[in-house]
Amino acid sequence: MKTKHLFLGLLATALTFTSCNEDEGVDFTPVVPGAYENGIIVTNEGNFGQGNASVSYVSNDFSTTQNGIFTAVSGNPLGDTAQSMAFYNDLAYIVVNGSNKIEVVNRNTFVSVATIDSGLENPRNMVFANGKGYVTNWGDVSDATDDYIAVLDLGTNTVTSSIAIEKGPEQILVANGKIYVSHKWGDNSVINSIDLSTNVISSITVGATPDEMVLDASNNIWVISEGNSVYATTSPWPIIGNNGAFLQKINTSTDVVELSLAFPTDEFATTLAYDNGMVYYYANSRIFKMDELATALPTAQIIDVTLYEGLAVKGSYIYGTKADFTAGTGELVIYSATDNSLVGTKTLQVGSSKIYFN
Repeated sequence: MKTKHLFLGLLATALTFTSCNEDEGVDFTPVVPGAYENGIIVTNEGNFGQGNASVSYVSNDFSTTQNGIFTAVSGNPLGDTAQSMAFYNDLAYIVVNGSNKIEVVNRNTFVSVATIDSGLENPRNMVFANGKGYVTNWGDVSDATDDYIAVLDLGTNTVTSSIAIEKGPEQILVANGKIYVSHKWGDNSVINSIDLSTNVISSITVGATPDEMVLDASNNIWVISEGNSVYATTSPWPIIGNNGAFLQKINTSTDVVELSLAFPTDEFATTLAYDNGMVYYYANSRIFKMDELATALPTAQIIDVTLYEGLAVKGSYIYGTKADFTAGTGELVIYSATDNSLVGTKTLQVGSSKIYFN
């Protein structure tokens, strides 16, 4: 773990900067108190193995787009594959999967605070509870027995312990004194529930290949299980269907699946979002919207769009990310949550993925 000492004058000085033309790909280089305090943050994975991960900022009024804000402020490359980001108080923790590290920055200025680069192996996602950080790790992907949750001391920015867990821990949430972990890889059909007071691990059976999870207003967990692809029996063995995909709701007081909705066999569902009593999910290049009290999946989509891994909803807008790894670009697409019309598109950087609100 490397900690970087900051000069107080850095935060006290506002440097003058000019607006960029995002079509020209010109990025800001500000170090301004509160520069990123109000807006949308997007992690851009970059090309795997090329060390070109980045973070982008879009203002809440959509008038300003700033790419590469981590590098612009710190002067250093972010690393290989920006997997996710998590907020805790005034800090943002950027999980960089391919570089086996977490970059800790001030969430409003993106001034670097620390780099956590030991005790992590293929880190994925992070949450906070009881003053600690919890990070899912795949370990060595060729070893099905070494996956774990790294436990971080947030005062020293070090990994102090770990919790062994089943193969492929992916998303992680906190609810009712427990952390919940989905297992995307390894032919799993479980969500693990870990009691934070005892570290006792329980299993909740869900659909095949569970991934995205969100909490609703009642502290229930909604989980998308992507299912397993069905291949043709003759060469070139194309995918002809998908089995075991579900949208399910888990009561976190009882750890019981209270609602289980199966997707059609030809539907491959991935990303998931929740806002104001509505569940949104992405399947087969379409966004669907469902009332949280509904007992059946919607029959019609609200938006036709091809997304990568990002779907988020807040207030009046629905957000998604697109990624073109060959062209080396990414996009944030913005839709009206009222009439589902396209509001605008922002040009980001390669591998635009997860969306966060600061």
